[in-house]
Amino acid sequence: MKFIIWSLFLVLIASCKQEVIEEISMETDVSVLASDAYEGRETGTNGEKKAVAYISERFKALGLQPKGSNGFYQYFSFKPKKDPHSEVFYDAKTTDNTITGINVLAYIDNHAKNTVIIGAHYDHLGYGGEGSLYRERDKAIHNGADDNASGVAVLLNLALKLTKGNTHNNYLFIAFSGEEMGLLGSNFFVKNPTIDIATVNYMINMDMVGRLKEDGTLAVYGTGTSPRFKQVLQAANKSFKLIDNESGVGPSDHTSFYLSDIPVLHFFTGQHEDYHKPSDDYDKLNFKGMELISDYIFEVITELDNSGKLAFRKTKNESEETPRFKVGLGVVPDYLFDGKGMRIDGTREDTPGSRAGLLKGDIVIKLGDSIITDMYGYMRALSVFKEGDRTKVIIDRKGEKIEKDLTF
Repeated sequence: MKFIIWSLFLVLIASCKQEVIEEISMETDVSVLASDAYEGRETGTNGEKKAVAYISERFKALGLQPKGSNGFYQYFSFKPKKDPHSEVFYDAKTTDNTITGINVLAYIDNHAKNTVIIGAHYDHLGYGGEGSLYRERDKAIHNGADDNASGVAVLLNLALKLTKGNTHNNYLFIAFSGEEMGLLGSNFFVKNPTIDIATVNYMINMDMVGRLKEDGTLAVYGTGTSPRFKQVLQAANKSFKLIDNESGVGPSDHTSFYLSDIPVLHFFTGQHEDYHKPSDDYDKLNFKGMELISDYIFEVITELDNSGKLAFRKTKNESEETPRFKVGLGVVPDYLFDGKGMRIDGTREDTPGSRAGLLKGDIVIKLGDSIITDMYGYMRALSVFKEGDRTKVIIDRKGEKIEKDLTF
């Protein structure tokens, strides 16, 4: 079915450009990008090249201008890291030891003084490897529907909306490569911009926006990076339970822009049990939720359209204060939970948490001697333990307090 959709898409492009603009849905974009034919879109692979071709064709069909260093493309080559804590060095010469990624860039030129950058990474983990949470022995395609075909689909939908209005800024759309390997594509762009970086007004990043939950919880990071953001986010909100985080630093591409003194917003619907696994497929996404998110971001952009160039403000880097720990429960935390404790959004087999009988929906309220009030309290509590340690964990399960024995 996915191949049929792709074939129909090519026919539409060839026949009538305006009809393509109206007919290509976010569900279609995700189903194509997250199909097995794209083999998980790992940076430097043929699967990534297929994704690049698809995204650039979508940009062309929307009537956008190419804004890469080579048409719609911005190539960057690098040597993969041997030490996960070392810095990646870009290499101008491609050799057998280098990997080449491709950012895809398109532009709406409204002849304005400033440009808004809208970004989403399209790369994923291929057949697994480093970063995968899949524990089976066989290799399997990690299609990355939520991470991050969802963000690319919203980016393309916003591009459609912005061809029709909000002309006080130009718009640069960037589908980043190399995010999973360390924000490489966004980092390279900031160091090698294809527009005057001083004219960038602000940057919006969509990474994992495909799993909006029934309660409408939406996380927005970077809300403190410009004084205008919080007011505008509240004024434009009609559908969501917002969880805002002021910090401009996080594990996604907006960080590269924040570190260049550009205001940023990152939209995120939360982690889940399928994160970085082959089971992150397109049929599990909430496409109505994605439409709401796209409409909301468009309203935010509209509210800011006449605001001129936004002021930048530095924020506290919470990642520097995060405690280091050597063990974990082996659960997926619910990062959007705003109650007291750490709510479990998923469990993994054969881990300390699963062996102790912890379940999805449980709220960890005490670990060892530490009362858990939030995510950072949970991480601080973990930091005192090492492998082999035994302790008690107390959970709130639907209002009932339950104590479990735990071995790390």
